[in-house]
Amino acid sequence: MLRILFSPRVVVLHLLAVGALVVCGLLGRWQLGVFEDSGRPQSTRDPAPVAVGTLTEAGRHLAADAIGRRVTAEGTFDASRQLLVAQRDEGLWVLTPLDLGDGTVIPVVRGRVPAAGDPATAVPQGKVTVTGRLQASEPTDSVQRRTRQLPQGQVLTVSSAELVNLWRGVKLRDGFVIATAQSPAPPVAAEPVHAPAPTQEGVLTWRNLAYAAQWWIFGLFAVFMWWHFVRDALRGGRAAPEGGTGPDSGPDPGTEPDPDPEPASAADSGSAPESRPAAV
Repeated sequence: MLRILFSPRVVVLHLLAVGALVVCGLLGRWQLGVFEDSGRPQSTRDPAPVAVGTLTEAGRHLAADAIGRRVTAEGTFDASRQLLVAQRDEGLWVLTPLDLGDGTVIPVVRGRVPAAGDPATAVPQGKVTVTGRLQASEPTDSVQRRTRQLPQGQVLTVSSAELVNLWRGVKLRDGFVIATAQSPAPPVAAEPVHAPAPTQEGVLTWRNLAYAAQWWIFGLFAVFMWWHFVRDALRGGRAAPEGGTGPDSGPDPGTEPDPDPEPASAADSGSAPESRPAAV
C-alpha cells in the first residue's frame, strides 16, 4: 500500500490537495476579514473648518451631521466662568466659555491638566481664534448632577442643560468645541484633548460572508476528490496481481477443455494403406 501511496501519480494528487486546501482556506479567511471590517465604523469626509456659528445656535439642538465637524471660533474667553471637568483622561478638562461677540457663548475645552492648580489653567487675555471639533452636549443623570461632592468650580459633564444653570445671564449655544489649536498660542498650553474625526456606522456585507463559506466548501470538495482518487488507486493496485497471468499459470478456469479429437482415418492420415499378399 505504501508503494501505491508514494507513487509519482499519487504524490501529485497529495500535493494538489494540500495546495487547494491552503488556497481555499486563505481566500475564505480573507473574505471573512472583509465581512468583519464592513461592520466597523467607517471614516467619512472631513470638510474644511467653518465658523462655529453656522452649525450651532442658542436654544436649538445640534444637528447630527454637525457633530465632529472642524470649526473655528473667534472671541474672548470669560475667565470668571471657567470650570474644570473632573475624571477625564486621568486628569481634568479646562472648560472656558468663549464670548463670540454677538451676544452668544460657546463652551471650549482648551485642554487637559493633571491638577487644578496647573499653570495651564490660566485664561488667555484678549481676542483669540480657536480651531477645533464641535461635539454634542453630553447627557447628565441624577448621579452626575450631584456636584456638591466635587470641589468648587468642577463638574462631571459638559452638558448644555447644566451649563445654562451655572453660567446664568449668557446666551449659550448648544454643544461645545474641543480645541486643537489656538491663535495666539497661550504662554502655557494645556495638553490637547483627543478629538476624533467623524465616522459612520458600517454596513455588514453578507455577500463576503457567503464568499468565505464558498471557498471553504471548495476546500472540503478538494479533500473529498483527493480521497476518492487515492481510494481508486489503492483498489486498482490490489486488483492487478490477482488478475495477472504468469508463465506457470494454467488455462482459464472459466473455459472448458475441448473434447478428445476423433482418431484420424487412413484416408485423412495421408499414409498409404497396408499392402497384403495376393491370393494364389
